[in-house]
Amino acid sequence: MAFIRVVDAIAKGSGPLNVFFDGEDMRPKGYQLGDATGGIGLKPGTHKVKFVREGVVEGMTTVILEKDQTVTLIPFAELVPATDQKPAHFRVQILRLKQKSVDSGRVVTFVSVSARPELKAELMNDDGTWVGAFVKRLAIAEVGMKSSQAFVPVKLNGNMTNPIPMGGVGNYVMVLYDDADSKVQSLYFRDFRYLSAD
Repeated sequence: MAFIRVVDAIAKGSGPLNVFFDGEDMRPKGYQLGDATGGIGLKPGTHKVKFVREGVVEGMTTVILEKDQTVTLIPFAELVPATDQKPAHFRVQILRLKQKSVDSGRVVTFVSVSARPELKAELMNDDGTWVGAFVKRLAIAEVGMKSSQAFVPVKLNGNMTNPIPMGGVGNYVMVLYDDADSKVQSLYFRDFRYLSAD
């Protein structure tokens, strides 16, 4: 098996987000803003993925999956400026993350689909100091974790946000996105490697 994880970051439009793999609706009741799935198992190979939400032009991508690998797809809404033919509207765009293996230590990977060009993300160390990075839009920034706390405090642009629950060695991903009021929100997942039998 191979796997796709979906993170819903589409704040525009209305109703749930429906996700189609090769034409099949994976969850007819859909997903809500801020939902993150686990690894959805598919056969290795090429798959067509479509994202549909009312009020937003649908987005589609092709994903080539390798055995035991997980690809994360983050659909978000991008404003398309008006032209002579069409008024301004929102279209689904898709940011793709390849899986990162971490053999020792813990890494926090920040990724932003917020409309803001740059965000400052910071983590608190055990001694109370803050370490961080500037996260550019549609890019990632990695910060090594040097905290032994079970829940590591996080700040975005100086404001506290959801802490990150910490476990063992690995890559901890925090997705930064805008809500319906254009405020920056965050969600977390651990980039587990899912294994399948031959």
